Amino acid sequence: MGQTVVVNEVKELGDVLLIDTDRSFTGQDGVVMTPSSRGGSVPGLLAGQLFDLGLDVDHVYVLQNTVTVRRPGGWDGESKAAVTAVVESFLRFYDES
Repeated sequence: MGQTVVVNEVKELGDVLLIDTDRSFTGQDGVVMTPSSRGGSVPGLLAGQLFDLGLDVDHVYVLQNTVTVRRPGGWDGESKAAVTAVVESFLRFYDES
């Protein structure tokens, strides 16, 4: 149940990864989260999954259909793929397998 979020574009800007999607996760107000400030809102739940990856993500900002993730030290292919996979599967309630 649920649908896969389509990731339109992933841009790396130093320590920041910008993920543009086909779905809105917030209204017009952006939401900032850190590992100690995640909450039960939709963006808070998404941020929690990103923090729980164990990639040392220290900041997530969600504004409508864009997810901004900061990881001190930059990004490699494996870490970008892991973050992208979380975003893509976030709205799925169970695997399609």
